[in-house]
This record gives sequence, C-alpha cells and structure tokens, in this order.
Amino acid sequence: MDVSMFRTVAVAGFVAMVAAILLHFVVSKPKFGDVFGKDRALGILDPVRLVIFFITLLFIEQKWSLVGALRKLIFLLAILCFIVLAVTGFVPRVIFGSAISGWWLMIHATAAPVFAGCVAVLAVLWANRNRLDKNYWPLLNRILGRQPKSVVAPEKHELKLKICFWVVLVLSLPVILSAVVSMFPLFGTHGQEVLLQIHRYSTLLLSLFAIIYLYLAALIEMNRTAAK
Repeated sequence: MDVSMFRTVAVAGFVAMVAAILLHFVVSKPKFGDVFGKDRALGILDPVRLVIFFITLLFIEQKWSLVGALRKLIFLLAILCFIVLAVTGFVPRVIFGSAISGWWLMIHATAAPVFAGCVAVLAVLWANRNRLDKNYWPLLNRILGRQPKSVVAPEKHELKLKICFWVVLVLSLPVILSAVVSMFPLFGTHGQEVLLQIHRYSTLLLSLFAIIYLYLAALIEMNRTAAK
C-alpha cells in the first residue's frame, strides 16, 4: 500500500512539475531568437535546444580560477550522482512498483555518500553567492526604509533560482539523515518505517526542486548570452 501510494504521489509530482515548467516556459518567453537564431527551423524544439544549451554550459568554466574550477567539478559530480540516485531510487518504485534491491540498491548506496559530500561542499562554496540580499525585497525595503546592499538589479529568475538553492539544501538534510540514522539500531520496526517514508518523500521533493533549479539556471544563462 505504501509503495503504491508513493508511486501515485511521485507520478503526480513529476507531472505537475513538468506542467509548471512548460507553463512558465511559455509565459516567460525566453529570447531564443537572440541565442539560437531567428531563422531556426521547428521552434517547437526550443525546449530541447534549452536542455542542450545548458548541458554545454556545464562543461565550460567561464572563470578559470581554482575555486571556480573546483566548484564546477563538484557541481558536475553532484549532477551525475543526482541522476544516478534518481534513476536507481525512482525507477524500481515508480516504474516496477517494487522496493530497491540488488544492483539498484548497491549503486544507490554507492552514489549517495558522494552526493551528500558534494552538497556539503557546494553549500559552503555557493552560500555567499546565493544570499538573499536586501535588493530582492523592494516592498520590504520601502516599509522598513532601508537601502539595498547591492546597487545591481537582480537578473530575471535570479530570486527564484536562489530560493530553489536553499530549498534543495534544506531538503537534503532529511534525505541524508533519514538514510544515515536508519543504519543504526536506534529505532524499532515502526521507527524504521517512518524513516523510510521521510526518506522517500523528502527525496521526491528534493528531486523536483533540483530539476526546477537546473531549469532556472539554464534560463538565466540563456538570457545572459542573449544580452551579449
């Protein structure tokens, strides 16, 4: 029953996420003409072009500093582990309707600590650049009569991107802790089941927000390219 319910919730969540992204994609009207050319054929393939555009950005470091290269490398490793964890975690349950076992579980357990380490490092390296500066809250600034710390206006979608970043970090805590704590004989059968449910649903939420984060990052980079 629990597997069936989670399967239904997961499918509904991914369908709702895809629908929300497509709606936002249509409403935001990205400047594809400035990036991919106004004479491009089959404009309906623009979402595919956006995905390819973002993938190419993953392998191009704009700032060749040591920290920049390290950050990009860890980010790539985190995305790779996220894909592995998503496939091994959701495919057995959502597609086949069964628990994770065998090679699925071995691969999942191998990628999990690497992903956790990458998230911890990225939290340190990207925390400052993802601060919600005062210039993100113009209404609150007017009410409190305070000046923004930055005079540079936020880019389009930048606030949503930073919110997704912090949401992913917060959700990573129950995902990681529920898996680690369940390895110790601290809880009985009911407690282990509760930890499993926490791990399942927090992982689902993390996956949804992580995909939205990547989508917004692609839009921001595309708008920057179009503005050049």
